[in-house]
Amino acid sequence: MPSSYDLFATAPRGMESLLADELRAIGAPEVSVRRAGVALRGTLELGLRCCLWSRVASRVLLEIASFEADSPDALYRGVRDIDWNTHLGPDQTFAVDFSQARSPMTHTLFAALRVKDGIADQFRAVHGRRPSVDLERPDLRLHVHAEATAITVYVDLSGGSLHRRGYRTEAGEAPLRENLAAALLLRARWPEVAATGQPLLDPMCGSGTFAIEAALMAAGIAPGLCRAHHGCVGWRQHDAAAWSRLLAEATAQREQAHCRAPIIGSDLDAAAVRIAIANAQRAGVSQLVHFERRDLSCCHELLGRRAGPGIVVVNPPYGERLGQRDALRPLYATLGATLREHFSGWRAYVLASDDALTRALRLRATRRWHVFNGAIECRWLELPIADAAERARRDAAASAHGAAAAARDGYAVEAFANRLAKRDRALGRWARREAISCYRVYDADIPAYAVAIDRYEQWVNVQEYQPPRSIDEECSQRRRQAILEALPRVLEVPADHIFFKTRHRQRPGEQYQRLDRRSEFHVVREGGLEFLVNFTDHLDTGLFLDGRLTRRLIRELADGRRFLNLFCYTATATVCAARGGAVDTTSVDLSNTYLDWAGRNLERNGVRGRRHQLVRADCVRWLAQQRGRYDLIFVEPPTFSSSKRTGSVLDLQRDHGALIGAALRLLAPDGVLLFSTNFRRFKLDREALGDAAAEDLSGQTLPLDFKRSARLHHVWRIALTGNRGARPTSA
Repeated sequence: MPSSYDLFATAPRGMESLLADELRAIGAPEVSVRRAGVALRGTLELGLRCCLWSRVASRVLLEIASFEADSPDALYRGVRDIDWNTHLGPDQTFAVDFSQARSPMTHTLFAALRVKDGIADQFRAVHGRRPSVDLERPDLRLHVHAEATAITVYVDLSGGSLHRRGYRTEAGEAPLRENLAAALLLRARWPEVAATGQPLLDPMCGSGTFAIEAALMAAGIAPGLCRAHHGCVGWRQHDAAAWSRLLAEATAQREQAHCRAPIIGSDLDAAAVRIAIANAQRAGVSQLVHFERRDLSCCHELLGRRAGPGIVVVNPPYGERLGQRDALRPLYATLGATLREHFSGWRAYVLASDDALTRALRLRATRRWHVFNGAIECRWLELPIADAAERARRDAAASAHGAAAAARDGYAVEAFANRLAKRDRALGRWARREAISCYRVYDADIPAYAVAIDRYEQWVNVQEYQPPRSIDEECSQRRRQAILEALPRVLEVPADHIFFKTRHRQRPGEQYQRLDRRSEFHVVREGGLEFLVNFTDHLDTGLFLDGRLTRRLIRELADGRRFLNLFCYTATATVCAARGGAVDTTSVDLSNTYLDWAGRNLERNGVRGRRHQLVRADCVRWLAQQRGRYDLIFVEPPTFSSSKRTGSVLDLQRDHGALIGAALRLLAPDGVLLFSTNFRRFKLDREALGDAAAEDLSGQTLPLDFKRSARLHHVWRIALTGNRGARPTSA
């Protein structure tokens, strides 16, 4: 066995430097911060110590091989060349994880399958039998990473994510991962606070993760002691003597553990408090923490005469759906009021994902760190709580500023109304001349009134662009109210025909999440066709108005052609193709909600029968399995999507070349592929298209009412070599 190994410890995004400091403290002599983790070199015992003692790491990986591979078959050959008998027995179980960056092998599940095949085939050739695959608790978990064409094969010493400490067998809604909670406590300098005996309070403790991790940290208890399974023990090169010695040392230290600092958690939900108490018992820290059911506004009563000031840590609900965010404002306001009234001189730390909600706290953040709680982008905010005199001075200054702002707003409201009326008159004449009933009237023409206003016949859909952090919530509310008051008067529509949403910076897949469940559909018309729109349940309405000319182009190109619509959404493009004379259509999407909506759009326009198929499938996987040919293909993928059902992830900028290539494989020799996206920073990878020719139609397909949004509208016509798909078009 080597005397030292190359190791890699993964970390939650944004926490790499914290992990590096922790690993140095554990005893790692050579540490280097990398993307998504920390590289280190040391003995096997060091790797085992990291598994047992790291509070921040997600996994600890030990490198066993590296080679070059630019395809799944080359990956298979490289894996099969490794002597697996030194790592694993034929009667054991294993599992494979695969990750990549800038690799030609973007389909990670298929790549992992080829790794598994390479291992299994070697064992069959040598032993006549092979190890079984166990995805849940294998004897040996492997991690293979592709960086461009460089392949590195690791043994996962942790055997699974280290955030699963083992004490949390049940959790409340949206629990915080244990290692992320520990990292946030380190950001809050909790070890230094605990050493002075000052308290920690979590007034919305849920399943108790913050408090339990705080107790483990303050008492110097190894977080890995609670884990029932460690991946290192099933590896044939495992050092059992060193592992037993490390466990004995950590166990002895736990038996001597004590903590000077009071650690308190409370929650209004009695069931959550019961779970937190049970979790603390399993973690062995029940004597170090106190949990109690208590209303947020009364949480200060739990402190009694305990020493202070200390720190408050909170992971409040995020309100991932826009409708929920409005409902959460009173909760955030109560949290802020409680902190200001009862915790003068303390420091509060709040994990938040929405700036509008954090403004409701009415506390100024002096530091903020970007954090990802799973896929949700958040900020960990440090909020020093000033004393009453300082707050009074700030409130007086804010009041004077507010009076001046109100006077300025009066002039701005009138300017907004005048601009809106002028745009509506001009675009109304154009829309009537072109027989267009759904169009954009206003698009943040005046920066202070940053909304997009769309007419859908007798209805108006308003989307507010998320205000910048420099605009306080009170000012934003005044402007929203002014907009809502001006719209019925200027556009001459009833107030109950106006729908208002705020378009926040989108997280992965958020544009497809439900905001409500009213299921109220309205019929609108475009080019003699009818489409169903919904203004309440989703961020988007079901009909993208900037795609009007693209749909017209599809209708003109479709006559006599077989049409394929990938990521079909509500199938408005399919309706246009079918009514344009397509001989058959296939529309593919993974969402049952949108496929049902698509079916209703098709039915409403008389498009029915076996020639018009709706397919529920992951588009990338579906493409890989097809052998048919299509004369006209429309691809309009989301910017980012992930599916829990299939485990697949699509990053448009990274994956579009492979996606278009897979679609071109199904394109008839004289066919046309139209590719569309609204990703502002999108850059078409022309090299990835190979011999295919791409013509930029973005300018030709940008409607007059979207001229201010030109950077959001990208359309290309792509054809195989020698074919430009040159049927006449008016686009």
